[in-house]
Amino acid sequence: MKSAQPKVLHRLAGKSLLQHVVDTVTALETSRIIVVTGHGADAVEAAIKGPQLAFVRQMPQLGTGHAVQQALPLLPDDGTVLILNGDVPLIEAATARALAEACGGRRLALLTITLDDPSGYGRILRHEASGAIRAIVEHKDASDAQRAVREVYTGVMAAPAGRLKAWLAKLTNDNVQGEYYLPDVVAMAVAEGLDVSAVHPRCEAEVLGVNSPAQLADLERRYQRARAEALMEAGVRLADPARFDVRGQLLCGSDVEIDVNCVFEGRVSLGDGVRIGANCVIRDATIDAGAEIQAFTHMEGGAAGVHIGAGAQVGPFARLRPGAALGPEVHIGNFVEVKNSTLARGAKANHLAYLGDSTVGERVNFGAGSITANYDGANKHRTTIGNDVHVGSNCVLVAPLTIGDGATIGGGSTIVASVPAGKLAVARARQVAIGGWQRPVKNKTPR
Repeated sequence: MKSAQPKVLHRLAGKSLLQHVVDTVTALETSRIIVVTGHGADAVEAAIKGPQLAFVRQMPQLGTGHAVQQALPLLPDDGTVLILNGDVPLIEAATARALAEACGGRRLALLTITLDDPSGYGRILRHEASGAIRAIVEHKDASDAQRAVREVYTGVMAAPAGRLKAWLAKLTNDNVQGEYYLPDVVAMAVAEGLDVSAVHPRCEAEVLGVNSPAQLADLERRYQRARAEALMEAGVRLADPARFDVRGQLLCGSDVEIDVNCVFEGRVSLGDGVRIGANCVIRDATIDAGAEIQAFTHMEGGAAGVHIGAGAQVGPFARLRPGAALGPEVHIGNFVEVKNSTLARGAKANHLAYLGDSTVGERVNFGAGSITANYDGANKHRTTIGNDVHVGSNCVLVAPLTIGDGATIGGGSTIVASVPAGKLAVARARQVAIGGWQRPVKNKTPR
């Protein structure tokens, strides 16, 4: 990967390669998940989360068989052991479950696939007469005839726990690489008369590994294309499925339209008829029916989330931070930032404004260049603005304060005290016209 970061911590669709695998097998309700670490073990073990998770270390790294040997003390004596690769992130839970079921604690089950270019993969060797699997040969150890075989072993298998322990104890490193190969257990199973079956993935992307930035980028696009096709199959209109990224969970109602270069992170829900403009980044947000999010809008919901009401209009170039909650038909325009604030039905802040830690009533108009000054240098304070308030341009509302229903704030005012309902508040220096004043001129005398 040409990186200081361990390979399995590189991210695909917003999540590390290894976390993809752990999350997939977590869905199988296994009794234990064992992660074998080596290079960058401390970083890997700190980054990966999951229930029933245990770590063992492989030092030094002497092959795949040697890796699984490190897990022996944690393996049960019966049941099924499912072995996957931390750099093969897109295996599906249904495939992993089918493999475990094919094993059933009694047989050896391999995940295999036929590839147009099998270079680098171990080849599946079968008996000519019966077609039964008899062995796996690694690419570097294969003869020319064996390299012509296109069915390959993906590195994923399910084995009876008790038999696997015995096979691992018999592994040798008598090969070109001088390593202990896990696939050698296949010949041992065959020699014992044990059935060896093959299970196939739904698609090639499930078994593709990552060994370079180019392969990571290729897998990212395959993943995103699959997500795009699933959404389009459900009725979502994507302007260009090749320019679309989901890095979490995206739920869409009917008649949703998404323009190019949009990124969805965390959990995002789009209601019926929602339109998303180009180049938006939306993280942890719920957007109700009929809302329109215009180009270059950023939403950063985090734990508090962002909520956009029905029929609201946001953007272009707007920023909504955690706790922003916009009611129905609210308008948030260009270069407006909203943080930890609620805006009731029909409120508007159309340009160049900041609303932080605020409660804004219905039909409020918040002028250009106006802000709620919510931070005194030590603590945050809240501003409450009633219904039908008009805030002029270039105003500073210094929290904590309350603006009553129907009040008006004159443009250019700095308001430091609450304003009663229906009143006009103006807090600015009186305008003065000074006669006899001359604008300074540039000194043209040579230095």
